[in-house]
This record gives sequence, structure tokens and C-alpha cells, in this order.
Amino acid sequence: MYVVEDGKDIVVIDCGIMFPEEEMLGIDVVIPDITYLVENKERVRGILLTHGHEDHIGGLPYVLKEVNVPVYGTKFTLGLVENKLQEHYMLNETKRILINNQSKIKLGGMTATFFKTTHSIPDCVGVCLETSAGRVVHTGDFRFDQSPVNNQQADYYKMAQLGERGVLCLLSDSTNAEKPGFTGSEQGVGEALDEVFHNAAQRIVVATFASNVHRIQQVINSAVKYNRKVCVIGRSMVNVVNLGIELNYLHAPDDIFVDVDDVNRLPAHEVVILSTGSQGEPMSALTRMARNAHRKVDILPGDTVVIAATPIPGNEKYVSRTVDQLFRIGANVVYSGGGSHGVHVSGHGHQEDLKLMLNLIKPEYFIPIHGEYRMQRVHAQLAESTGVKPENIFVLDNGDTVEFTKDGARLGSKVPTGKVLIDGLGVGDVGNIVLRDRKLLSQDGILVVVVTLSKQKRIVLSGPDIISRGFVYVRESEKLLDEANQLVSETLDRCMNDNINEWASLKTNVREALGRFLYEKTRRRPMILPIIMEV
Repeated sequence: MYVVEDGKDIVVIDCGIMFPEEEMLGIDVVIPDITYLVENKERVRGILLTHGHEDHIGGLPYVLKEVNVPVYGTKFTLGLVENKLQEHYMLNETKRILINNQSKIKLGGMTATFFKTTHSIPDCVGVCLETSAGRVVHTGDFRFDQSPVNNQQADYYKMAQLGERGVLCLLSDSTNAEKPGFTGSEQGVGEALDEVFHNAAQRIVVATFASNVHRIQQVINSAVKYNRKVCVIGRSMVNVVNLGIELNYLHAPDDIFVDVDDVNRLPAHEVVILSTGSQGEPMSALTRMARNAHRKVDILPGDTVVIAATPIPGNEKYVSRTVDQLFRIGANVVYSGGGSHGVHVSGHGHQEDLKLMLNLIKPEYFIPIHGEYRMQRVHAQLAESTGVKPENIFVLDNGDTVEFTKDGARLGSKVPTGKVLIDGLGVGDVGNIVLRDRKLLSQDGILVVVVTLSKQKRIVLSGPDIISRGFVYVRESEKLLDEANQLVSETLDRCMNDNINEWASLKTNVREALGRFLYEKTRRRPMILPIIMEV
């Protein structure tokens, strides 16, 4: 999410989510902290969307509940947004405005125009905001594909025009800034897939990103060529295929699709399965098929499985586990790590793509965006090599601002920022303390100590009873738990004799004494939860 502020007007570019990191136990998604926007919501004129990937539109339902402003996007992007808003029962209360690369919209004192870019999803645009200080250009995610599958070239001429007119600041995608050369063309993936179809003797399973409509189209093209029926599996894949056909972004014969129930009835050489799960997600269709846990389809020895994607950083072990399982079954696996590099190209520009964008736009100031910090640093160096002055380049952290005046640019004050964690229906109710507790529970388990006391008589009436979950197996640790019971009783007797009878103090004494004892005996630190009742 990027915020451009000019006088009394604020414009937001993109509104995505982040997928949880490994230590965020139980968290579904992460959205940005929008405190600054909520505090200034009467000044927010709209949200401009560059394309329809989750990391650019996924946060909309949560943000629009707090800041309900118009959303601007291209046809395919708005189609994906509408599906998302419908799931949150927000479709009727959200104003959606269709734009294309010819649109010109007024947002308070700013004016937005757009230019086509090429990425791994249809209908991508870059944004140019005319502000009082000059033009600010945001590329969105992009690469330069000289032979795109949909024959929709990027707007080279419009980008060059912007550069000739003068651009104050460019914000550009840094995801592949460490990779030399140009990004390959999606056409090459189609050729590699065609070869796989030619050589496969049995069923073919292709797993790819659901949003990669161009790759889905190439799978359909090869299926038509080799007389195979297509079965679509996975909720997100089904949604995107239906939307692509409805909006005329996917072209397929009426009779090519078959239901999952018909897959096992057809000859193996007449079937291709289009599936989610290219990142090895535990509950995805491909992973469940690999574990023979899918309700309708199993992978059989001799089937060909194509993983037409590279692992997102952090997902490598999940993908590796799925690939191993597929090999155990006896499938022929085609994946980028196995020397079959032709089945995937990135949607993000490599170094030469990034330099071409810089040379077309010719910005006075440059801010690298997206990717990791090291990628942004490399992108900054690329900008220097194209002639941007080092002092005019800003590599920012979340919450940093850059202020532009007639005298130049400088780092401004930070704004409130951070991560808001989504767990089920809870938004922001899980924080660092809850995550710490979850981590502790996952590592050493929990002990619950239940005691009933008589405060008047200062004696233990019942218990202590110790319940162990995830710490030790009770039947094999009876001696340890008996000693723990004895320790709790002695601790409570001592407290009562010392006139310590407040619940908080009793619980603290029990927790500390039992914690020390268990660590000495086991070198583990389970969560200890005393429950003290009085009668």
C-alpha cells in the first residue's frame, strides 16, 4: 500500500495482504496498519489498483470497512475484487469504477492517468499521478515481454512520453532486481508445456498460480491440440477460470471442460488436470492428491505432474516435500528445480527490464518498492547506473515518508505503521503476546494445575490435580507428576501459613516454584496455568 498526499488530498495505490511468516502460528493473513488513513479518512479520495494479485487487492475488504472510498481498477482486476467483496458481504456498499489505459480521473487536486504493463495476470496498469509538485509514477508489478501470449504489449510510447514531459519521482518494482538480463517470455513456457503434452502417455496434472490466466490459456491450447479434456480443481482456480471465460480473457471450446467426477471414467491419455498447489500448500489440491487424500482424484504411477511455478521464498520445503511424495508414487515430475526451467518464467522484470523502465521514465527522484530490502538496494544501484543522482534515491522502510517541495526532496516524519494479524474472523485481536503464548505451547506444551482451597480454614480441600497437554505423556511420567503435585501442595501450605491468600499471589508462587522444578527435571519450560477455586 502506497499513499500519495498533496495538500488536502490523499490517494492510495494498491491495498494488499502479506501471507504469514513461519513464526506467526495460526495466522491466516497479515494486513497493513491503516491508522493514518483512518485518522484522515475524510481526505482519502480513492484507491487505485494496478492489478489483481492478492498482495495488491487482498486487504481491500478490511480497509474499506474503515475507510469506504471509491476503488478504481481495470476490468479483470475489478472482477477479482467483486468476488472478494461478495465473500465479505460488501459488494453493494463499495463504489467500483472501471478504468483502462486511456482513463483520466480527477482525485481532488490530483489527476491520475494509466499505462499498460505486462505481468503474470491480465489487465495490469502503471499509474501516473499529476500532483502540485510534479508527476509521480508507480509501475505496479511488471516485466517487458516482447511476445506476450495475449498480444497486449506494454505502453512503451506512453511511458516514453511521460519521460519526455518530465517525471518527478518513480516508484518501481524491485522483486527481481538481483537477477541479470531480461525476464523470459511467457511464449517460451507455452512451448515447454507443449513438449510435455507431446511426451506424456497418461494423465497430465499442471499446477500453477490460479491468477496466471496466460499460462492457463496455454494449458488449454495444448489440451485442444492433443485432444485432452481439462478438469479444473481447486477453489481459486475454478473461480479464476470462470471469471476469465466470463470476461473473455480465456478462450476455450465449450466441450473441453469436464467435471472432476468424470476424470476416472476417461482414458488416462485424454485427461489434463489444472490444479492449485504450485507452492506446496498443505491443503491445496495438488498436495492432497500427492498424499492420496483428495476426495475425487489420486495421482497414479506414470502420470505426469508439471509444477509451473518457482517456490516463493519460504515455501521451498513445502514444494520439496510435495515433489518427493510425487516421485514416491511413481509420477513423472516436471518442475523448475529439476532442470526443467522452461515451465515457468517470472512476472517480474530482471535487471535489464528495470533499467529499461528507468530509461523510459527518466525520473528526477527514485524510490525502489516491493521485494526485500536487499533487492531495493540493488535496484537503487541500477538507477544510479542509468543516471539518477545517488542523493535523489530513497530506499524506505514501512512508515517512512518523502516530502517534495520546490526546494527538492527530503525524508519526512514517520507515520504509524505495522502489521495487523487476521486470525479467522478476528482482526488485530492477536498480537505479539498471543503469538508468544502460541509459540510456547507449540514448543513445550501446557500444564494445568487445579486446586480448591478453603480460605477460612487455610487448607487445600481438593487437588492439586495436574493436567498435561503436549508436555509429557502422563502414564510414563507418573513419578514426575507426583513430585510436582507434592511441590504445589507444599507451596500452597507455605503461602497460607504466611497469610498470602490473594489469588494472583498464590498463582504466581505456584507458577514460579513449579516452573523451576520442571526445568531442573526436564530442561523444558511448559506454560503453567494454575486454576485456584475457593469455597
